Amino acid sequence: MSDLTAPGFPEEEVRRRARTGAAAAFPPPGEYGRVLFGAEPGGGPRPYGERDPLDTLRITPPVLMPQRLARLIDLGREPDYRDVELTTSIGGFTSSLPVYVSALGSTRAAGGDLGLALSRQAGALGLPMVIGENVVPVNGYGRQGEAADRALLGRLRAYAQELPDGRGGVAVQQSTEDADAEVWNLVYSDPAALPLLASGRLAFELKLGQGAKPGLGGMTVLDAGAAALVGDRYGLDDVFGDGRVLRSSTPGTFTAEILRQQIRLMRNNFPRARVWVKLHPGRDVAEAARVAAEAGADAVTVDGAEGGTGWAPEAFPAQVGLPLAECLRRLAAAGPPPCLLVSGRMWEGGRAVKSLALGARAVGLGRAALLAAAEDPRAGLIRFAECLALELRMLISALGKYAPEALDRDDVWSPDFPGISAAG
Repeated sequence: MSDLTAPGFPEEEVRRRARTGAAAAFPPPGEYGRVLFGAEPGGGPRPYGERDPLDTLRITPPVLMPQRLARLIDLGREPDYRDVELTTSIGGFTSSLPVYVSALGSTRAAGGDLGLALSRQAGALGLPMVIGENVVPVNGYGRQGEAADRALLGRLRAYAQELPDGRGGVAVQQSTEDADAEVWNLVYSDPAALPLLASGRLAFELKLGQGAKPGLGGMTVLDAGAAALVGDRYGLDDVFGDGRVLRSSTPGTFTAEILRQQIRLMRNNFPRARVWVKLHPGRDVAEAARVAAEAGADAVTVDGAEGGTGWAPEAFPAQVGLPLAECLRRLAAAGPPPCLLVSGRMWEGGRAVKSLALGARAVGLGRAALLAAAEDPRAGLIRFAECLALELRMLISALGKYAPEALDRDDVWSPDFPGISAAG
């Protein structure tokens, strides 16, 4: 190495790329399956400058509270935060909170015992849960002797066994490789899914993209042996040079008309299942959401650029896709879909309430859900949800309101994000 230097320039990053080549476009492969990736404002890759605009918003309680008066009259006493009712309709499901568990697919972090523990706790809480893409093509469905802890059927059963009557529901995601494996057909015809289907608690989610890597498909890191087993289904790239291989899904191709026809096909082929659509934080997110809603989607999920639990090239969470606050602003300006679900670094009540005030019906837990279940596989997510519910009740009550759907844009304010609030 020469003594040439470049003060003020990212010299070490350039040198790392010179040493390792294409592998430097990704985090170290040894972190795969142990580290949950996504944009973080406290350090590391960030998709929007110095501050997350959603975090800069202030929740703004009024002085005069007519809805509190209405609640007082209804109760015959002064209301408090314990009188906030958090039960919410989410994409055709009844949820105990305005919260769902975001799509967790075939990434190693969501597999095995941790994925089953998370499924059991989500079911016990009565929270809707999304089973993400590529589980069947990579790990199998679960009826041919595949490892039950990694197969789709294992997650489905773990969730359903704990689910209280009338609450929750499962959305099964499908991307291009899943379509080739006929995942929705497998689930729709499976006796194990019949109780969910019969009770209206099964949905299929069409995936158009994800927040961590808009415009790309799912990615994982495999050893050479595992890669050889899926090489006929996925793109493989030997970028790491150490025996580990990058496995990439195709992102799928959509136009407005293709999206409309896909939703109509879903409604025709699977009439008893709800239809969900997941969008990445693209510049035309409002238009895509409008098309999906008009075509009959029961829920439209928007994954902000802050979202992500899996593997992504470092340039993507740092520089690609709109932050969630900007997605919400564009959706509000165009008129959000009737059931808008959003995700992106959700972990506490304030960020959730701001998203609900800006038009979301519910917020998704991704990294937070995995970390909580990893902390305590028996009850970590349950206790996490208890804390989140308390924060939601206190914040919503402070606004003089007593249900999440009562929140609106007047409840948030920021001088740094013009147009986000209708309040002066």
